Amino acid sequence: MTDPQDLSRKHNHAAHAHARRLGQSANGALRIFVLLAIAFAASTAAAASPDPVKTRVYIDHAWDTLTRSLDDCSALADSKVSTHSVLYLPAQLPVSEELRGIAKRCGVGLRSLPRTIGKLGDIDPTQLPVQGLLYLPHPYVVPGGFFNEMYGWDSYFIVLGLVADHRSGLARDMVDNALFEVEYYGGVLNANRTYYLSRSQPPFLAAMMSAVLGDPASFHGNADRQAWLAQAYPLAVRNHDIWTRTEHLAGDTGLARYFDLGSGPVLEARDADYYRGVIKWLLAHPSENPGYLVKASRHPDDAEAAHLKSASCDVRSSKVCADAWLGGFRLSADYYLGDRAMRESGFDVNFHFGPFAGSTHHYAAVGLNSLLYRYETDLHDFALQLGKPAEAAHWANVAQARKQAMDRYLWHPDTGIYMDYDFVAGKPATHPYITAFYPLWAHAASVQQAGAARKHLSIFERSGGLAMDDQPSGAQWDEPFGWAPTNWLAISGLDAYRYHDDARRLAGKFCATVDRGVATDGTIREKYNMVLGNADVHISAGYTQNVVGFGWTNGVYLKLQELLHGDAMPASEISADNTMK
Repeated sequence: MTDPQDLSRKHNHAAHAHARRLGQSANGALRIFVLLAIAFAASTAAAASPDPVKTRVYIDHAWDTLTRSLDDCSALADSKVSTHSVLYLPAQLPVSEELRGIAKRCGVGLRSLPRTIGKLGDIDPTQLPVQGLLYLPHPYVVPGGFFNEMYGWDSYFIVLGLVADHRSGLARDMVDNALFEVEYYGGVLNANRTYYLSRSQPPFLAAMMSAVLGDPASFHGNADRQAWLAQAYPLAVRNHDIWTRTEHLAGDTGLARYFDLGSGPVLEARDADYYRGVIKWLLAHPSENPGYLVKASRHPDDAEAAHLKSASCDVRSSKVCADAWLGGFRLSADYYLGDRAMRESGFDVNFHFGPFAGSTHHYAAVGLNSLLYRYETDLHDFALQLGKPAEAAHWANVAQARKQAMDRYLWHPDTGIYMDYDFVAGKPATHPYITAFYPLWAHAASVQQAGAARKHLSIFERSGGLAMDDQPSGAQWDEPFGWAPTNWLAISGLDAYRYHDDARRLAGKFCATVDRGVATDGTIREKYNMVLGNADVHISAGYTQNVVGFGWTNGVYLKLQELLHGDAMPASEISADNTMK
Protein backbone atom coordinates (compact mmCIF):
# COMPACT_ATOMS: atom_id res chain seq x y z
CA MET A 1 0.00 0.00 0.00
CA THR A 2 1.31 3.48 -0.88
CA ASP A 3 2.41 5.55 2.08
CA PRO A 4 0.44 8.86 2.06
CA GLN A 5 3.44 10.89 3.19
CA ASP A 6 5.59 9.33 0.48
CA LEU A 7 2.89 10.14 -2.05
CA SER A 8 2.86 13.73 -0.83
CA ARG A 9 6.64 14.00 -1.15
CA LYS A 10 6.54 12.63 -4.70
CA HIS A 11 3.79 15.05 -5.63
CA ASN A 12 5.71 18.05 -4.25
CA HIS A 13 8.86 16.95 -6.07
CA ALA A 14 6.88 16.77 -9.32
CA ALA A 15 5.40 20.20 -8.65
CA HIS A 16 8.81 21.81 -8.24
CA ALA A 17 10.16 20.09 -11.37
CA HIS A 18 7.19 21.30 -13.35
CA ALA A 19 7.67 24.83 -12.00
CA ARG A 20 11.27 24.88 -13.17
CA ARG A 21 10.15 23.82 -16.65
CA LEU A 22 7.63 26.66 -16.73
CA GLY A 23 10.38 29.19 -16.01
CA GLN A 24 10.50 32.05 -13.61
CA SER A 25 8.58 34.36 -15.94
CA ALA A 26 5.35 32.48 -15.31
CA ASN A 27 5.12 33.73 -11.74
CA GLY A 28 1.33 33.77 -11.63
CA ALA A 29 0.94 30.28 -12.97
CA LEU A 30 3.69 29.04 -10.67
CA ARG A 31 2.04 30.60 -7.67
CA ILE A 32 -1.27 28.93 -8.50
CA PHE A 33 0.42 25.60 -9.10
CA VAL A 34 2.31 25.73 -5.81
CA LEU A 35 -0.86 26.58 -3.95
CA LEU A 36 -2.58 23.61 -5.56
CA ALA A 37 0.35 21.37 -4.62
CA ILE A 38 0.21 22.55 -1.03
CA ALA A 39 -3.52 21.96 -0.94
CA PHE A 40 -3.03 18.45 -2.33
CA ALA A 41 -0.34 17.70 0.24
CA ALA A 42 -2.59 18.94 3.03
CA SER A 43 -5.50 16.82 1.85
CA THR A 44 -3.22 13.79 1.58
CA ALA A 45 -1.93 14.33 5.11
CA ALA A 46 -5.50 14.70 6.32
CA ALA A 47 -6.34 11.39 4.69
CA ALA A 48 -3.66 9.79 6.86
CA SER A 49 -4.88 11.43 10.06
CA PRO A 50 -6.95 9.38 12.52
CA ASP A 51 -10.61 10.00 11.83
CA PRO A 52 -13.46 8.28 13.72
CA VAL A 53 -15.74 8.87 10.72
CA LYS A 54 -13.49 6.75 8.51
CA THR A 55 -13.31 4.07 11.19
CA ARG A 56 -17.09 4.07 11.34
CA VAL A 57 -17.35 3.71 7.55
CA TYR A 58 -14.92 0.79 7.67
CA ILE A 59 -17.01 -0.97 10.33
CA ASP A 60 -20.23 -0.45 8.39
CA HIS A 61 -18.67 -2.11 5.35
CA ALA A 62 -16.95 -4.82 7.42
CA TRP A 63 -20.20 -6.26 8.80
CA ASP A 64 -21.13 -7.27 5.27
CA THR A 65 -17.71 -8.64 4.31
CA LEU A 66 -17.49 -10.68 7.53
CA THR A 67 -20.99 -12.18 7.30
CA ARG A 68 -21.20 -15.82 6.27
CA SER A 69 -24.10 -18.08 5.32
CA LEU A 70 -24.31 -21.50 3.73
CA ASP A 71 -25.26 -20.12 0.33
CA ASP A 72 -21.84 -18.43 0.31
CA CYS A 73 -19.23 -21.03 -0.64
CA SER A 74 -16.49 -19.02 1.08
CA ALA A 75 -18.09 -19.89 4.42
CA LEU A 76 -17.07 -23.52 3.94
CA ALA A 77 -13.36 -22.87 3.42
CA ASP A 78 -10.88 -23.57 6.21
CA SER A 79 -7.24 -22.61 5.76
CA LYS A 80 -6.34 -24.27 9.09
CA VAL A 81 -6.62 -27.78 7.65
CA SER A 82 -5.43 -29.18 4.35
CA THR A 83 -8.24 -31.68 3.73
CA HIS A 84 -11.13 -31.27 1.32
CA SER A 85 -13.94 -29.10 2.72
CA VAL A 86 -16.76 -31.04 4.39
CA LEU A 87 -20.02 -29.83 5.93
CA TYR A 88 -21.38 -31.89 8.86
CA LEU A 89 -25.01 -31.94 9.99
CA PRO A 90 -26.34 -33.08 13.38
CA ALA A 91 -27.19 -36.78 13.30
CA GLN A 92 -30.89 -36.16 13.90
CA LEU A 93 -31.37 -33.59 11.13
CA PRO A 94 -32.31 -34.79 7.63
CA VAL A 95 -30.19 -33.74 4.67
CA SER A 96 -32.33 -31.40 2.60
CA GLU A 97 -32.22 -31.08 -1.16
CA GLU A 98 -31.23 -27.46 -0.67
CA LEU A 99 -28.12 -28.52 1.26
CA ARG A 100 -27.30 -31.14 -1.35
CA GLY A 101 -27.48 -28.45 -3.98
CA ILE A 102 -25.22 -26.11 -1.98
CA ALA A 103 -22.69 -28.88 -1.43
CA LYS A 104 -22.64 -29.71 -5.12
CA ARG A 105 -22.35 -26.07 -6.19
CA CYS A 106 -19.56 -25.35 -3.68
CA GLY A 107 -17.74 -28.61 -4.29
CA VAL A 108 -17.79 -29.75 -0.67
CA GLY A 109 -18.58 -33.06 0.98
CA LEU A 110 -21.80 -33.44 2.95
CA ARG A 111 -21.91 -35.76 5.97
CA SER A 112 -23.94 -36.36 9.11
CA LEU A 113 -22.34 -36.75 12.51
CA PRO A 114 -22.25 -40.41 13.58
CA ARG A 115 -24.64 -40.03 16.53
CA THR A 116 -26.72 -37.60 18.55
CA ILE A 117 -24.72 -35.45 20.99
CA GLY A 118 -26.11 -35.18 24.50
CA LYS A 119 -23.27 -33.22 26.04
CA LEU A 120 -19.98 -31.64 25.05
CA GLY A 121 -17.40 -34.31 24.30
CA ASP A 122 -19.84 -37.07 23.34
CA ILE A 123 -18.10 -37.32 19.97
CA ASP A 124 -14.34 -37.65 19.84
CA PRO A 125 -13.35 -35.63 16.78
CA THR A 126 -10.25 -37.79 16.28
CA GLN A 127 -12.59 -40.62 15.32
CA LEU A 128 -14.20 -38.72 12.45
CA PRO A 129 -12.94 -39.68 8.97
CA VAL A 130 -12.24 -36.05 8.10
CA GLN A 131 -12.61 -32.69 9.87
CA GLY A 132 -15.14 -30.15 8.63
CA LEU A 133 -17.55 -27.28 9.24
CA LEU A 134 -20.51 -27.81 11.56
CA TYR A 135 -23.84 -26.69 10.13
CA LEU A 136 -25.50 -23.59 11.55
CA PRO A 137 -28.95 -22.54 10.32
CA HIS A 138 -28.53 -18.76 10.28
CA PRO A 139 -26.04 -16.21 8.91
CA TYR A 140 -23.22 -15.23 11.25
CA VAL A 141 -20.31 -12.80 11.49
CA VAL A 142 -16.80 -14.27 11.57
CA PRO A 143 -13.83 -12.52 13.20
CA GLY A 144 -11.84 -12.20 9.97
CA GLY A 145 -8.82 -13.61 8.15
CA PHE A 146 -8.29 -17.33 8.74
CA PHE A 147 -10.92 -17.21 11.52
CA ASN A 148 -13.63 -18.10 9.02
CA GLU A 149 -16.21 -19.59 11.38
CA MET A 150 -18.43 -18.45 14.25
CA TYR A 151 -16.42 -18.27 17.48
CA GLY A 152 -17.76 -18.64 21.00
CA TRP A 153 -16.63 -15.55 22.86
CA ASP A 154 -15.97 -13.36 19.82
CA SER A 155 -19.68 -13.59 19.10
CA TYR A 156 -20.66 -11.74 22.27
CA PHE A 157 -18.71 -8.61 21.33
CA ILE A 158 -19.87 -8.89 17.74
CA VAL A 159 -23.50 -9.07 18.95
CA LEU A 160 -22.97 -5.96 21.08
CA GLY A 161 -21.75 -4.14 17.98
CA LEU A 162 -24.58 -5.40 15.79
CA VAL A 163 -27.17 -4.25 18.31
CA ALA A 164 -25.45 -0.87 18.62
CA ASP A 165 -25.43 -0.61 14.83
CA HIS A 166 -29.15 -1.46 14.58
CA ARG A 167 -28.51 -4.78 12.80
CA SER A 168 -30.92 -6.53 15.10
CA GLY A 169 -31.83 -9.41 12.80
CA LEU A 170 -28.22 -10.49 12.37
CA ALA A 171 -27.58 -10.14 16.12
CA ARG A 172 -30.51 -12.45 16.88
CA ASP A 173 -29.27 -14.88 14.21
CA MET A 174 -25.93 -15.04 16.00
CA VAL A 175 -27.56 -15.89 19.33
CA ASP A 176 -29.87 -18.42 17.71
CA ASN A 177 -26.83 -20.11 16.17
CA ALA A 178 -25.18 -20.30 19.59
CA LEU A 179 -28.34 -21.87 21.02
CA PHE A 180 -28.36 -24.31 18.09
CA GLU A 181 -24.82 -25.35 19.03
CA VAL A 182 -25.98 -26.09 22.57
CA GLU A 183 -28.94 -28.13 21.36
CA TYR A 184 -27.13 -30.17 18.71
CA TYR A 185 -23.40 -30.05 19.53
CA GLY A 186 -23.47 -30.11 23.34
CA GLY A 187 -22.59 -26.49 24.07
CA VAL A 188 -21.35 -23.23 22.67
CA LEU A 189 -18.21 -24.34 20.90
CA ASN A 190 -14.81 -22.75 20.49
CA ALA A 191 -16.13 -22.43 16.90
CA ASN A 192 -18.33 -24.45 14.55
CA ARG A 193 -15.67 -26.88 13.30
CA THR A 194 -15.60 -30.57 14.16
CA TYR A 195 -12.14 -30.31 15.75
CA TYR A 196 -13.68 -28.02 18.37
CA LEU A 197 -16.24 -30.59 19.56
CA SER A 198 -14.15 -31.18 22.70
CA ARG A 199 -14.13 -27.65 24.08
CA SER A 200 -16.14 -24.50 24.63
CA GLN A 201 -14.95 -20.90 25.11
CA PRO A 202 -15.47 -18.17 27.75
CA PRO A 203 -19.17 -18.44 28.70
CA PHE A 204 -20.99 -15.43 27.30
CA LEU A 205 -24.20 -17.10 26.08
CA ALA A 206 -26.47 -15.58 28.74
CA ALA A 207 -24.90 -12.15 28.16
CA MET A 208 -25.53 -12.56 24.42
CA MET A 209 -29.15 -13.37 25.18
CA SER A 210 -29.43 -10.32 27.44
CA ALA A 211 -28.04 -8.07 24.71
CA VAL A 212 -30.70 -9.24 22.26
CA LEU A 213 -33.49 -9.27 24.85
CA GLY A 214 -32.65 -5.64 25.65
CA ASP A 215 -33.11 -4.65 22.00
CA PRO A 216 -36.83 -4.19 21.19
CA ALA A 217 -36.09 -4.30 17.46
CA SER A 218 -35.00 -7.93 17.79
CA PHE A 219 -38.59 -9.09 18.35
CA HIS A 220 -42.01 -8.56 16.83
CA GLY A 221 -43.47 -7.81 20.22
CA ASN A 222 -43.52 -8.95 23.82
CA ALA A 223 -45.20 -12.25 22.99
CA ASP A 224 -42.44 -13.08 20.50
CA ARG A 225 -39.83 -12.06 23.05
CA GLN A 226 -41.31 -14.25 25.78
CA ALA A 227 -41.69 -17.23 23.47
CA TRP A 228 -38.06 -16.90 22.38
CA LEU A 229 -36.86 -16.65 25.99
CA ALA A 230 -38.91 -19.70 26.98
CA GLN A 231 -37.12 -21.76 24.33
CA ALA A 232 -33.68 -20.25 24.95
CA TYR A 233 -33.63 -20.44 28.76
CA PRO A 234 -33.35 -24.26 29.14
CA LEU A 235 -30.59 -24.29 26.50
CA ALA A 236 -28.74 -21.59 28.44
CA VAL A 237 -29.04 -23.76 31.55
CA ARG A 238 -27.73 -26.75 29.61
CA ASN A 239 -24.75 -24.73 28.43
CA HIS A 240 -24.04 -23.62 32.00
CA ASP A 241 -23.89 -27.30 33.00
CA ILE A 242 -20.61 -27.60 31.06
CA TRP A 243 -18.88 -25.54 33.73
CA THR A 244 -20.13 -27.58 36.69
CA ARG A 245 -19.01 -30.94 35.28
CA THR A 246 -16.17 -32.65 37.14
CA GLU A 247 -13.69 -31.90 34.37
CA HIS A 248 -14.27 -28.17 34.70
CA LEU A 249 -14.10 -28.00 38.50
CA ALA A 250 -11.05 -26.32 40.05
CA GLY A 251 -10.52 -28.95 42.72
CA ASP A 252 -12.61 -28.38 45.84
CA THR A 253 -12.57 -24.58 45.62
CA GLY A 254 -16.17 -24.32 44.42
CA LEU A 255 -14.82 -22.52 41.36
CA ALA A 256 -14.36 -23.48 37.71
CA ARG A 257 -11.37 -23.93 35.43
CA TYR A 258 -10.86 -24.15 31.68
CA PHE A 259 -10.50 -27.70 30.38
CA ASP A 260 -10.62 -29.34 26.96
CA LEU A 261 -12.05 -32.88 26.90
CA GLY A 262 -9.48 -34.09 24.36
CA SER A 263 -5.81 -34.98 24.78
CA GLY A 264 -2.56 -34.51 22.91
CA PRO A 265 -1.90 -31.89 20.23
CA VAL A 266 -4.95 -30.02 18.96
CA LEU A 267 -6.39 -31.28 15.68
CA GLU A 268 -6.32 -27.87 14.03
CA ALA A 269 -2.51 -27.87 14.19
CA ARG A 270 -1.41 -28.56 10.61
CA ASP A 271 2.12 -29.48 11.70
CA ALA A 272 4.31 -29.68 14.80
CA ASP A 273 6.11 -26.36 14.31
CA TYR A 274 4.35 -24.65 17.21
CA TYR A 275 5.02 -27.49 19.64
CA ARG A 276 8.65 -27.78 18.59
CA GLY A 277 8.91 -24.04 19.26
CA VAL A 278 7.63 -24.62 22.80
CA ILE A 279 10.25 -27.34 23.37
CA LYS A 280 12.98 -25.09 21.97
CA TRP A 281 12.01 -22.28 24.34
CA LEU A 282 11.89 -24.58 27.35
CA LEU A 283 15.33 -26.00 26.54
CA ALA A 284 16.68 -22.45 26.27
CA HIS A 285 15.06 -21.45 29.61
CA PRO A 286 15.50 -24.52 31.86
CA SER A 287 14.90 -22.57 35.06
CA GLU A 288 11.43 -21.59 33.81
CA ASN A 289 10.33 -25.09 32.80
CA PRO A 290 7.51 -26.22 35.14
CA GLY A 291 8.05 -29.84 34.14
CA TYR A 292 6.57 -29.75 30.65
CA LEU A 293 9.38 -31.83 29.05
CA VAL A 294 9.58 -35.61 28.79
CA LYS A 295 12.83 -37.28 27.71
CA ALA A 296 12.03 -39.47 24.72
CA SER A 297 13.34 -40.92 21.48
CA ARG A 298 12.81 -39.35 18.09
CA HIS A 299 11.61 -42.70 16.75
CA PRO A 300 10.27 -44.68 19.73
CA ASP A 301 9.81 -48.43 19.57
CA ASP A 302 6.46 -50.02 20.43
CA ALA A 303 7.17 -50.19 24.16
CA GLU A 304 8.20 -46.55 24.39
CA ALA A 305 5.30 -45.51 22.18
CA ALA A 306 2.90 -47.24 24.56
CA HIS A 307 4.48 -45.36 27.48
CA LEU A 308 4.36 -42.02 25.66
CA LYS A 309 0.64 -42.46 25.03
CA SER A 310 0.05 -41.62 28.70
CA ALA A 311 3.21 -39.63 29.42
CA SER A 312 3.04 -37.39 26.34
CA CYS A 313 0.78 -38.18 23.39
CA ASP A 314 0.01 -40.98 20.94
CA VAL A 315 2.86 -40.97 18.44
CA ARG A 316 1.27 -43.84 16.51
CA SER A 317 -2.04 -42.08 15.77
CA SER A 318 -0.98 -38.42 15.46
CA LYS A 319 1.65 -37.21 13.02
CA VAL A 320 1.79 -33.87 14.82
CA CYS A 321 2.48 -35.73 18.07
CA ALA A 322 5.12 -37.90 16.40
CA ASP A 323 6.86 -34.84 14.95
CA ALA A 324 6.69 -32.81 18.20
CA TRP A 325 10.22 -33.76 19.25
CA LEU A 326 13.38 -31.71 19.65
CA GLY A 327 16.76 -32.32 21.26
CA GLY A 328 15.75 -35.57 22.90
CA PHE A 329 12.50 -34.27 24.42
CA ARG A 330 8.73 -34.30 23.94
CA LEU A 331 6.00 -32.39 25.73
CA SER A 332 4.19 -33.93 28.68
CA ALA A 333 0.57 -35.06 28.63
CA ASP A 334 -0.18 -32.45 31.30
CA TYR A 335 1.29 -29.72 29.09
CA TYR A 336 -1.03 -30.78 26.26
CA LEU A 337 -4.00 -30.57 28.64
CA GLY A 338 -2.93 -27.04 29.55
CA ASP A 339 -2.41 -26.14 25.91
CA ARG A 340 -5.94 -27.24 25.10
CA ALA A 341 -7.36 -25.43 28.15
CA MET A 342 -5.55 -22.27 27.03
CA ARG A 343 -7.40 -22.44 23.73
CA GLU A 344 -10.73 -22.80 25.52
CA SER A 345 -9.84 -19.72 27.58
CA GLY A 346 -9.35 -17.68 24.40
CA PHE A 347 -6.00 -16.40 25.71
CA ASP A 348 -3.84 -18.23 23.23
CA VAL A 349 -0.95 -17.64 23.70
CA ASN A 350 0.07 -16.14 27.09
CA PHE A 351 2.72 -16.73 29.76
CA HIS A 352 0.49 -15.72 32.66
CA PHE A 353 -0.66 -19.33 33.18
CA GLY A 354 2.84 -20.79 32.84
CA PRO A 355 5.14 -20.72 29.81
CA PHE A 356 2.94 -20.89 26.70
CA ALA A 357 0.00 -21.12 29.18
CA GLY A 358 0.72 -24.80 29.69
CA SER A 359 -0.73 -24.73 33.21
CA THR A 360 -4.05 -23.04 32.37
CA HIS A 361 -6.03 -26.04 33.65
CA HIS A 362 -4.36 -25.70 37.07
CA TYR A 363 -6.06 -22.37 37.74
CA ALA A 364 -9.35 -21.21 39.14
CA ALA A 365 -9.35 -18.14 36.90
CA VAL A 366 -10.76 -14.76 37.92
CA GLY A 367 -12.01 -14.17 34.39
CA LEU A 368 -13.88 -17.45 33.98
CA ASN A 369 -15.54 -17.33 37.40
CA SER A 370 -16.57 -13.73 36.93
CA LEU A 371 -18.24 -14.66 33.65
CA LEU A 372 -20.02 -17.56 35.36
CA TYR A 373 -21.21 -15.32 38.18
CA ARG A 374 -22.71 -12.95 35.61
CA TYR A 375 -24.15 -15.96 33.73
CA GLU A 376 -25.85 -17.17 36.91
CA THR A 377 -27.33 -13.77 37.73
CA ASP A 378 -28.62 -13.58 34.16
CA LEU A 379 -30.25 -17.00 34.57
CA HIS A 380 -31.83 -15.67 37.77
CA ASP A 381 -33.29 -12.75 35.80
CA PHE A 382 -34.50 -14.99 32.95
CA ALA A 383 -36.24 -17.29 35.42
CA LEU A 384 -38.05 -14.34 36.99
CA GLN A 385 -39.16 -13.10 33.57
CA LEU A 386 -40.55 -16.55 32.82
CA GLY A 387 -42.45 -16.72 36.13
CA LYS A 388 -40.18 -19.33 37.71
CA PRO A 389 -39.45 -17.93 41.19
CA ALA A 390 -38.08 -21.20 42.60
CA GLU A 391 -35.54 -21.47 39.78
CA ALA A 392 -34.67 -17.79 40.20
CA ALA A 393 -33.94 -18.43 43.88
CA HIS A 394 -31.76 -21.39 42.92
CA TRP A 395 -29.66 -19.28 40.58
CA ALA A 396 -29.35 -16.52 43.17
CA ASN A 397 -27.97 -19.08 45.62
CA VAL A 398 -25.58 -20.53 43.02
CA ALA A 399 -24.28 -17.07 42.18
CA GLN A 400 -23.86 -16.16 45.83
CA ALA A 401 -21.90 -19.37 46.50
CA ARG A 402 -19.60 -18.55 43.60
CA LYS A 403 -19.06 -15.03 44.89
CA GLN A 404 -18.15 -16.37 48.31
CA ALA A 405 -15.63 -18.75 46.74
CA MET A 406 -14.22 -15.90 44.65
CA ASP A 407 -13.82 -13.79 47.78
CA ARG A 408 -12.07 -16.67 49.53
CA TYR A 409 -9.65 -17.76 46.80
CA LEU A 410 -9.39 -14.90 44.30
CA TRP A 411 -9.76 -11.67 46.25
CA HIS A 412 -6.73 -10.34 48.15
CA PRO A 413 -7.83 -7.73 50.69
CA ASP A 414 -4.24 -6.93 51.66
CA THR A 415 -3.40 -5.70 48.15
CA GLY A 416 -6.93 -4.93 46.99
CA ILE A 417 -6.93 -6.96 43.77
CA TYR A 418 -8.32 -10.17 42.30
CA MET A 419 -5.71 -12.79 41.37
CA ASP A 420 -5.99 -16.17 39.64
CA TYR A 421 -5.54 -19.15 41.97
CA ASP A 422 -3.39 -22.19 41.20
CA PHE A 423 -5.44 -24.82 43.02
CA VAL A 424 -2.92 -27.56 42.19
CA ALA A 425 -0.05 -25.72 43.90
CA GLY A 426 -2.37 -24.07 46.42
CA LYS A 427 -1.19 -20.51 45.77
CA PRO A 428 -2.20 -17.43 43.79
CA ALA A 429 -0.65 -16.32 40.52
CA THR A 430 2.48 -14.27 40.91
CA HIS A 431 1.32 -11.28 38.86
CA PRO A 432 -2.03 -9.52 38.24
CA TYR A 433 -3.83 -9.93 34.91
CA ILE A 434 -6.33 -7.65 33.18
CA THR A 435 -9.09 -10.09 34.18
CA ALA A 436 -8.79 -8.55 37.66
CA PHE A 437 -11.45 -6.11 36.39
CA TYR A 438 -13.87 -8.76 35.13
CA PRO A 439 -15.63 -8.94 38.53
CA LEU A 440 -16.65 -5.31 38.01
CA TRP A 441 -18.24 -6.12 34.64
CA ALA A 442 -19.94 -9.11 36.27
CA HIS A 443 -21.12 -7.02 39.25
CA ALA A 444 -19.45 -9.58 41.51
CA ALA A 445 -17.38 -6.96 43.34
CA SER A 446 -18.59 -4.95 46.27
CA VAL A 447 -18.28 -1.18 46.04
CA GLN A 448 -15.24 -1.37 48.31
CA GLN A 449 -13.62 -4.12 46.21
CA ALA A 450 -14.20 -2.16 43.02
CA GLY A 451 -12.63 0.93 44.55
CA ALA A 452 -9.58 -1.02 45.65
CA ALA A 453 -9.22 -2.70 42.24
CA ARG A 454 -9.43 0.68 40.49
CA LYS A 455 -6.27 1.79 42.30
CA HIS A 456 -4.33 -0.80 40.29
CA LEU A 457 -5.20 0.64 36.88
CA SER A 458 -1.64 1.93 36.52
CA ILE A 459 -0.40 -1.66 36.21
CA PHE A 460 -2.28 -1.96 32.92
CA GLU A 461 -2.89 1.53 31.54
CA ARG A 462 -0.75 2.60 28.60
CA SER A 463 -0.99 5.38 26.03
CA GLY A 464 -3.14 3.20 23.76
CA GLY A 465 -5.45 1.62 26.33
CA LEU A 466 -5.23 -1.31 28.73
CA ALA A 467 -2.49 -3.93 28.27
CA MET A 468 -2.99 -7.49 29.46
CA ASP A 469 -0.40 -7.18 32.23
CA ASP A 470 3.03 -5.67 32.93
CA GLN A 471 5.02 -8.81 32.13
CA PRO A 472 6.35 -8.75 28.55
CA SER A 473 6.86 -12.28 27.26
CA GLY A 474 6.63 -11.98 23.49
CA ALA A 475 3.23 -13.72 23.54
CA GLN A 476 0.20 -11.92 22.17
CA TRP A 477 -1.90 -12.07 25.35
CA ASP A 478 0.75 -10.35 27.49
CA GLU A 479 2.34 -6.88 27.72
CA PRO A 480 2.48 -4.70 25.61
CA PHE A 481 -0.56 -6.00 23.79
CA GLY A 482 -4.19 -5.13 24.36
CA TRP A 483 -7.42 -6.46 22.95
CA ALA A 484 -10.90 -5.11 22.36
CA PRO A 485 -12.74 -7.62 24.59
CA THR A 486 -10.56 -7.16 27.66
CA ASN A 487 -10.59 -3.38 27.25
CA TRP A 488 -14.38 -3.39 26.98
CA LEU A 489 -14.97 -5.61 30.00
CA ALA A 490 -12.66 -3.50 32.18
CA ILE A 491 -13.99 -0.15 30.92
CA SER A 492 -17.66 -1.07 31.16
CA GLY A 493 -17.01 -2.53 34.61
CA LEU A 494 -15.45 0.72 35.80
CA ASP A 495 -18.34 2.67 34.32
CA ALA A 496 -20.87 0.42 36.05
CA TYR A 497 -19.32 1.33 39.42
CA ARG A 498 -19.56 5.04 38.54
CA TYR A 499 -15.89 5.56 37.65
CA HIS A 500 -17.06 7.42 34.57
CA ASP A 501 -13.96 9.56 34.18
CA ASP A 502 -11.71 6.51 34.14
CA ALA A 503 -14.01 4.73 31.72
CA ARG A 504 -14.13 7.64 29.28
CA ARG A 505 -10.38 8.24 29.45
CA LEU A 506 -9.65 4.60 28.67
CA ALA A 507 -12.37 4.43 26.01
CA GLY A 508 -10.83 7.46 24.31
CA LYS A 509 -7.40 5.88 24.36
CA PHE A 510 -8.49 2.59 22.84
CA CYS A 511 -10.68 4.24 20.18
CA ALA A 512 -7.80 6.52 19.23
CA THR A 513 -5.59 3.44 18.83
CA VAL A 514 -8.10 1.86 16.46
CA ASP A 515 -8.45 5.15 14.56
CA ARG A 516 -4.68 5.35 14.12
CA GLY A 517 -4.64 1.83 12.73
CA VAL A 518 -7.31 2.66 10.17
CA ALA A 519 -5.44 5.84 9.20
CA THR A 520 -2.21 3.91 8.74
CA ASP A 521 -3.32 1.04 6.52
CA GLY A 522 -7.10 1.22 6.23
CA THR A 523 -7.80 -1.83 8.41
CA ILE A 524 -9.05 -2.84 11.84
CA ARG A 525 -7.04 -5.58 13.57
CA GLU A 526 -7.59 -8.27 16.18
CA LYS A 527 -5.03 -6.82 18.64
CA TYR A 528 -2.99 -3.66 19.25
CA ASN A 529 0.21 -2.43 20.85
CA MET A 530 -0.94 -0.52 23.91
CA VAL A 531 2.46 1.08 24.56
CA LEU A 532 2.73 2.52 21.06
CA GLY A 533 -1.00 3.03 20.67
CA ASN A 534 -1.14 1.44 17.22
CA ALA A 535 -1.36 -1.89 15.38
CA ASP A 536 2.43 -2.36 15.25
CA VAL A 537 2.52 -5.83 16.77
CA HIS A 538 5.59 -8.08 16.82
CA ILE A 539 5.03 -11.49 18.40
CA SER A 540 7.96 -13.74 19.27
CA ALA A 541 6.18 -16.53 21.17
CA GLY A 542 3.26 -18.29 19.51
CA TYR A 543 1.01 -16.78 16.86
CA THR A 544 2.61 -13.95 14.91
CA GLN A 545 -0.19 -12.63 12.69
CA ASN A 546 -2.29 -9.59 13.45
CA VAL A 547 -5.43 -10.61 11.62
CA VAL A 548 -7.47 -8.09 9.64
CA GLY A 549 -11.22 -7.87 10.17
CA PHE A 550 -11.98 -7.71 12.95
CA GLY A 551 -15.31 -8.64 14.41
CA TRP A 552 -14.86 -7.99 18.11
CA THR A 553 -12.83 -4.83 17.60
CA ASN A 554 -15.63 -3.47 15.41
CA GLY A 555 -18.23 -4.22 18.07
CA VAL A 556 -16.24 -2.85 20.99
CA TYR A 557 -15.34 0.32 19.10
CA LEU A 558 -19.04 1.06 18.58
CA LYS A 559 -19.81 0.45 22.26
CA LEU A 560 -16.94 2.69 23.37
CA GLN A 561 -18.18 5.40 21.04
CA GLU A 562 -21.59 5.12 22.70
CA LEU A 563 -19.91 5.56 26.07
CA LEU A 564 -17.90 8.55 24.88
CA HIS A 565 -20.59 10.42 22.98
CA GLY A 566 -23.90 9.12 24.27
CA ASP A 567 -25.39 9.29 27.70
CA ALA A 568 -23.33 7.67 30.45
CA MET A 569 -24.01 4.00 30.81
CA PRO A 570 -26.61 3.61 33.54
CA ALA A 571 -25.03 2.89 36.89
CA SER A 572 -25.68 -0.64 38.05
CA GLU A 573 -27.91 -1.23 41.00
CA ILE A 574 -25.12 -2.40 43.26
CA SER A 575 -25.46 -1.99 46.98
CA ALA A 576 -22.61 -1.73 49.46
CA ASP A 577 -22.86 -5.44 50.28
CA ASN A 578 -23.40 -6.32 46.59
CA THR A 579 -26.77 -8.00 47.13
CA MET A 580 -28.63 -8.91 43.96
CA LYS A 581 -31.32 -6.46 42.92
